[in-house]
Amino acid sequence: MRLLFLLLLVSALAPAKTYYVTVAGLGGEPDYEQRFESWAKEIEQVLKDGDNDSSVHTLYGEDARKESLRRVLEQIAAEAQPADAFALMLIGHGTFDGSQYKMNLPGPDITGIELAALLDRIPARRQLVANMTSASGGSLAALRRENRTVITATKSGTERNAVVFARYWVAALQDAAADVDKNEVISALEAFEFATRKTQDFYTMQKRLATEHALLEDTGSGDGARQPSVENGYGLEARRFALMRIGAAQLAAQDPEKQRLLMRKESLEGEIDQLKYEKAAIPLSEYRQRLTVLLIELAKTQQALDK
Repeated sequence: MRLLFLLLLVSALAPAKTYYVTVAGLGGEPDYEQRFESWAKEIEQVLKDGDNDSSVHTLYGEDARKESLRRVLEQIAAEAQPADAFALMLIGHGTFDGSQYKMNLPGPDITGIELAALLDRIPARRQLVANMTSASGGSLAALRRENRTVITATKSGTERNAVVFARYWVAALQDAAADVDKNEVISALEAFEFATRKTQDFYTMQKRLATEHALLEDTGSGDGARQPSVENGYGLEARRFALMRIGAAQLAAQDPEKQRLLMRKESLEGEIDQLKYEKAAIPLSEYRQRLTVLLIELAKTQQALDK
């Protein structure tokens, strides 16, 4: 009994880890094959350069088979802890037959339902799925779940043309401009908004009718939104998901003494975001009082991090 208690204590005190899996699916022709593989490799390099305590898996070419992906996800399911985070990024082509989504992989394709079953076994409470394939909107119903942010490059399974959203998602991980609130953490929400803006700009500059409209769903049961906000209730969990740390936050994440302070800071920022979403349902005086307490604590934590 004492041993079990000590194991649980050690687990609770251990710094949270983020598991990243990026999959570049079947291109169908050389141009797409090269493009998808290049984006996956860029994500891999950025993630490995940015956080030494993360686990980064990248599958492309013949390695991006259904069985290989299953093995990686099962391995993570066996290793990950509830306090950890998990992110799956899918790049490539997808199909939707009106009832079922599939991602095109070498050999047998994988369905949204099969993916969801594998992800549901991963104990990490914070999860992100960025499905950046054509027809990816068709996977939303299967993938959405409480504590999981689901991003799709298209609003439905009927948007079947190749998408450019993935290109700008990769750019978001490398561009400090994506960090809109300047807290040196690029959240899943910020990456989504950055990639969405850049995708819209692409079609405008090309003078083409947009054939993709990205969605974000992080409530576990909704249809998602193209513009997440306090008003429509989307974006809170995505805002809390630290996708990429930059600058001082990146250095702090690699310093054992500052790791806990960084986690505390991100937790406080999450509480502030939660409070903003609850603002309409509580008295203004209570809102201001709770916000003041959180801001003071956040300032103290930042001061400790800056030492």
